[in-house]
Amino acid sequence: MIDYIYLFLYKSFEFLAKVLPVKVMNFLLRGLSSFVYFFDRKHNHIINSNLKLAFGDKMSQKRRDEIGKRVFYNLLQTIIGFIRRDGKNSEEVLKNITFKNEHILQDYIDKNKKIIFITGHYSNWELSSLAVSAKFGINLVGVGRKLDSNLMDRLLFKNREQFGVEMVYRKGAIKNLLKALKNGKAIGLLLDQHLGAKQGGIEVEFFGHKVLHSPSASILARNFNIDVIPIYVSTDNYSDYTITFYQPIPFIKTDNKEEDIKNMTQAQAKAMEDVIRAKPDEWFWVHKRWKGFYPEIYEREKK
Repeated sequence: MIDYIYLFLYKSFEFLAKVLPVKVMNFLLRGLSSFVYFFDRKHNHIINSNLKLAFGDKMSQKRRDEIGKRVFYNLLQTIIGFIRRDGKNSEEVLKNITFKNEHILQDYIDKNKKIIFITGHYSNWELSSLAVSAKFGINLVGVGRKLDSNLMDRLLFKNREQFGVEMVYRKGAIKNLLKALKNGKAIGLLLDQHLGAKQGGIEVEFFGHKVLHSPSASILARNFNIDVIPIYVSTDNYSDYTITFYQPIPFIKTDNKEEDIKNMTQAQAKAMEDVIRAKPDEWFWVHKRWKGFYPEIYEREKK
């Protein structure tokens, strides 16, 4: 039953995205975003708890509300962008995308170096892998979580696996990523969510507070002597997008493996923090990012 509910919602959005003018669709999405932010008390609380911890008294409630509404607007625009890209060729996908610091990636391609990208749930994150593969002609393997709906999962994978992009499920992903690197393919990892200590998360600092962060990229980088390239997409109007390649984070390989992995993972968290601090409006603040050390901030008062 859940499959058909998700499919109905998806098809409804697909229909509206195709028949309504962009300005009208954006107006409706903004209204829906505001409605969800103010009436979804659970996620409203998570967003505000995260922002209060990250920015403290430096951010007003008015600003937190602006970002909170933008969180849902970003998500809806990501879904609409996903729908609108369906069936498009590479030229159409790249039409409104600008690449910044592309020389960073091109240098790695020219030197035939192995590539690990890291990014997060920021702006239209689904666009990055497709655009990079289409623009630079590289084979890229990404990791995704299997959706609860099998129908939607198949739709998502079909849309993601274009222009040289391959997707693997999170469960058992390391084996597939190792194979990809050995075969000369690039890999891309979303590493901005909480990962429990039992799942391998390690402690780093993020916005001045302790979090548990995935060391996956660091482990692969150290084992294969690969630098990690942070990559993030951003937009001001949800029509034109900029994909930026940031300064590569060099692999570290000393006799202290544990310290090497911690230092590389901390550098990755810092790179992500810098991007979010510069423009916090586009990060998906709905994750309980700090629950490993500060679970109490997500507790809601009982009424």
